[in-house]
Amino acid sequence: MLGELTKQQIENILLSQVMGRLACSDGKQPYVVPVTYTYDGEYIYGQTNEGTKLNILRKNPLVCFEVDTMTDMRNWQSAMAFGKFEELKDEEAKQARQILFGRIFSLMTSDTIHNHEHEVITEIDKRLPKFVMYRIKIRETTGRFEKQ
Repeated sequence: MLGELTKQQIENILLSQVMGRLACSDGKQPYVVPVTYTYDGEYIYGQTNEGTKLNILRKNPLVCFEVDTMTDMRNWQSAMAFGKFEELKDEEAKQARQILFGRIFSLMTSDTIHNHEHEVITEIDKRLPKFVMYRIKIRETTGRFEKQ
């Protein structure tokens, strides 16, 4: 059976996953990239660095964000969110980093499997590339599913 997801089912997918696809366009060519993210019920948060994606997002902040769950080819769900990219600075960027890392680091492999430590780093190492924190303000969602 094919069908449309409810608003609550879409929320559940966005909240339960950490990998999605961000689609943006420079007006000439669509650009889609996989991204690590977290969702707080209002915004999708992510981190990136300087490059093609960020250049496009700065020129055209309108985006589409897509997340899938799949058991097999006859059992899947796909949620799409349409919204606007916002580059974050200063305190907003720091808060977004804590939200994102708090979710992502909790999913790392436990030390009982790989014997090394993981820690959440709240200060930025100046030797690393400059990371840009962003969020997507969602204005509309839609979703489809198939279930056998």
